Amino acid sequence: MTKSDLIARLTARFPQLVAKDADFAVKVILDAMTAALSRGDRIEIRGFGSFALNYRPSRIGRNPKSGEKVSVPEKHVPHFKAGKELRERVDVNPVINVQRG
Repeated sequence: MTKSDLIARLTARFPQLVAKDADFAVKVILDAMTAALSRGDRIEIRGFGSFALNYRPSRIGRNPKSGEKVSVPEKHVPHFKAGKELRERVDVNPVINVQRG
């Protein structure tokens, strides 16, 4: 599901909600989540899951095209952990043919 799909579903489910307002609401939520993770905060949405940062130390990598060694700097990457309710709801109706893009 893309951001525009989410906005379309919100406007379909709540007809009183104008698409412009749904777009604004989704943008505000995503911006707030991004800001919280940027500060190093953890985000927990009950019944859905949690977002946190994982630390990856610096390392020596390899350029796959040339084979040359390159230094990969340390970084923090976002990590999502699904909550129990989400895992259970997804497991009830597993998708047989999952397509990956």
